[in-house]
Amino acid sequence: MANVVTADHLSDKPITSYDELLSLFHESVKPKERFRVGAEMEKFGVFASGDPLPYEGEAGVLAIMNELAATKGWKAEAEFEGGPVLALLRDGASITLEPGSQFELSGAPLTHAHEICAEFRGHLAELAPFSEKHGIKWLGLGFHPFATREEFTMVPKQRYAIMREYLPTRGGLALDMMLRTATVQANYDYLSEDDAMHKLRVALKLSPLTTAMFANSPFVEGKPFGGKSMRAKVWLDTDPDRSGLVPMVWKKNSKFVDYVEWALDVPMFMFKRDGKKFANTGQSFRSFWKSGYQGHKPTMSDWKTHLNTLFPEVRLKNTIEVRGADSQGAKLACALPALWTGILYDKQALAEADALTADWTYDEVNATRKEVWNKGLGARFRGATLQPIAEKVLTLAAGGLERRAFLSPSGKDERAHLTRLEELVAKGETPADRLLDGIEHVRDMRAEIIARCDLGAGS
Repeated sequence: MANVVTADHLSDKPITSYDELLSLFHESVKPKERFRVGAEMEKFGVFASGDPLPYEGEAGVLAIMNELAATKGWKAEAEFEGGPVLALLRDGASITLEPGSQFELSGAPLTHAHEICAEFRGHLAELAPFSEKHGIKWLGLGFHPFATREEFTMVPKQRYAIMREYLPTRGGLALDMMLRTATVQANYDYLSEDDAMHKLRVALKLSPLTTAMFANSPFVEGKPFGGKSMRAKVWLDTDPDRSGLVPMVWKKNSKFVDYVEWALDVPMFMFKRDGKKFANTGQSFRSFWKSGYQGHKPTMSDWKTHLNTLFPEVRLKNTIEVRGADSQGAKLACALPALWTGILYDKQALAEADALTADWTYDEVNATRKEVWNKGLGARFRGATLQPIAEKVLTLAAGGLERRAFLSPSGKDERAHLTRLEELVAKGETPADRLLDGIEHVRDMRAEIIARCDLGAGS
């Protein structure tokens, strides 16, 4: 039987003061020696036909999760007693499902990129027996290369059902975000309020550059769509209330309260009481706090849940979550966490990145964000392409990783995980450019796309 996890179990304390809204962030500060990196890697499971894995069925993701729970020590989790399995937990890591059954490994908090890569390889190895038995390939890219919206079955999570109805009222591509996108993200700790806001500000300013460097979704419904990242294009037409670059935290002296003020005015999806869901879509958290909903007042767990339904390019919660990259193939799977570890966990690199972006304005960075889906590193910023800025940022990150000096068993430091990315950036290319190389001359494009994106093949 699956364990039941609900938001109510986190904290049912009613919110009585503004300080309590801030407390989640203040209580998350930690000393540098306890800093860790938590990577999140999503992927698409497909059959040889290119059809997406369903939730149920002999070869669905539910069957995979049940097998992992039975044979690999994972603990199954459900939202409510008797509910469907939606997640697995083990040793600080979790396996979760996005709405279209995108299979996500949320890794345990680890010290360095070598451990993150080993964890991801171990995860793929655990999936291999089931995958081989059922002819499943796992694809690392940012948008499903074949399936239409109609080919997906929605994962039966309460929040997803509400999102399916609400988000299309906020953006024409919102359902594509839910069903057809996949990402790699990384989470970072902070030393203090000033440290958190410093990291958040720098990461937001560099977010379009991150998206460009990791652009890796050039296919839609079996053919190139003309751009480099369909995932990035989708996010431009999903929900402007809860996404984007959070301009109110760009000022030099920004504080937690600036992020909280933004979060309070974002509409909610839902809250739960005694296992029952209340869909209060369209009501801001500020309104819920001040006026309630059907006699209910918000608790701290409602606040935490709400913060996790915000989707800016970099998110503040108990960590700083960098969110702007497409999911990657095997050779670049660890590059995103390595890149941002080198910048955010090295004092010198962070200061240099801050200096690089100090006079960048929200308007000009946001304008570039609207181009990177199409042009990748060829997008323009201040009259030039993003390529030289990407090279500079990679140099800063490499310096930080070298100074950290965490070595693999073969004696290499974490810079090894940037090598492939450095090769691409030096040529002004993105992962999408490599996927597209010669594809127009391939007779069986579907089979070729699967072969190029297959995580098990070391793509």
